[in-house]
Amino acid sequence: MTDLPERPTLPRQAYDASQPLIVFDGVCVFCSGFVRLILKLDRKKRFRFATAQSPLGEALFREHGLPTDDYDSNLAIIDGAAFTKLDSFVAVMAALGWPWRAAKALLILPRPLRDWLYDRVAKNRYALFGRKDSCDIPSAELRERLIG
Repeated sequence: MTDLPERPTLPRQAYDASQPLIVFDGVCVFCSGFVRLILKLDRKKRFRFATAQSPLGEALFREHGLPTDDYDSNLAIIDGAAFTKLDSFVAVMAALGWPWRAAKALLILPRPLRDWLYDRVAKNRYALFGRKDSCDIPSAELRERLIG
């Protein structure tokens, strides 16, 4: 018998991997605002959402090597590929089609610079935009697309 590290298991209410998923910090005003923006822009209603604080969100963060004590990155899973930090934003916008696909221009920045820029905003997001005491009661539109 080998001593393989135990892989985190996803909760039974897993998501349909054929649909793009955004896992976000549910108490972050900035992150919740991003989700509301995607709800408006995603006319085909392809994206699903999960808060990082939910069992599914936490399991996905662990599975992709992200910390679960501070949700300073979002996670987007699109076509089976996982994206974090600024790459997550770019992947989500690109999946929405034109003109949002133009966000791919951010990829000309070297990854260390993209990550540095993202980290500056992420580390200060509560001070800059605020923090809620708990996750919002989601709107009806978000409730039908919220999983986990």
